[in-house]
Amino acid sequence: MKEHEILIITGLSGSGKSTALAAFEDAGFYCVDNMPVALLPDFLDLPIGEEFRKSGFVFVMDLREQNFLSTYKQVLADLKKLGYHFRILFLEADDQILLQRYSQTRRLHPLSNGGSLLKGIRAEKQLMEELKKAAENVINSSDYNVHELTKHIFGIAQKMIHLRSMRLNMLSFGFKYGVPYEADLVVDVRFLTNPYFVPELKELDGESPAVKEFVLKNPQTRLFLTKYTDLLDYLIPLYEKEGKAYLTIAVGCTGGRHRSVAIARELYNHINARGKQIDITHRDINR
Repeated sequence: MKEHEILIITGLSGSGKSTALAAFEDAGFYCVDNMPVALLPDFLDLPIGEEFRKSGFVFVMDLREQNFLSTYKQVLADLKKLGYHFRILFLEADDQILLQRYSQTRRLHPLSNGGSLLKGIRAEKQLMEELKKAAENVINSSDYNVHELTKHIFGIAQKMIHLRSMRLNMLSFGFKYGVPYEADLVVDVRFLTNPYFVPELKELDGESPAVKEFVLKNPQTRLFLTKYTDLLDYLIPLYEKEGKAYLTIAVGCTGGRHRSVAIARELYNHINARGKQIDITHRDINR
């Protein structure tokens, strides 16, 4: 989960946290309401499948949890040391607006204790002031109706998806062993001359200088790389714009040992030189 967006929604009771959570869920985030902060480390260790990870994780944490304010700083600090990254979204509203909302819903304020609602609202504001200062984004929902707040929060969620770096993986493989199920883009380089039939190259692989030279010196190879890197330069920003978290580019030849390895390495170098996050895997190089 360390590579995914983690957002904590907090703020004043009645400020619209439930509405904000619903907007993030609609945007594709995995959302949990009233998450006890002490349980957050254990939750982040759960083996949640990729199909559930979606765009990231959103947790609502507030004064409904009695120990929230006394424990959140240490828990988040410990998680940051482990490589997790968080954003805090703080929602608030003016006193009069909060009074109106509570009178309409007839809910109890967590700090009213059966007494004055206004005193409970003001006490909560004071207690939450330090957390508000630590937030990356503070929204006063006083002038929003529920539909306007949903639209505003949904826009924030979309921006978070678009701004997150997409991780790319370059994967070489052999068609004789099957097309990788995780591939988003597949390119077949079996049209290139095969080093396997050159006796002195047969036992080498596509990471060896001799095989690289044999594959890359071919005029067809150079023309192909020019055209395909132009295509990738066009496609990758479009996938990023759509909020795609991962993109796997699979390069296949017959056995996955020579041509696909050399071409995958060249494509990796091209993308890496443009500052993109990319890994490379040679699935069948040792078969």
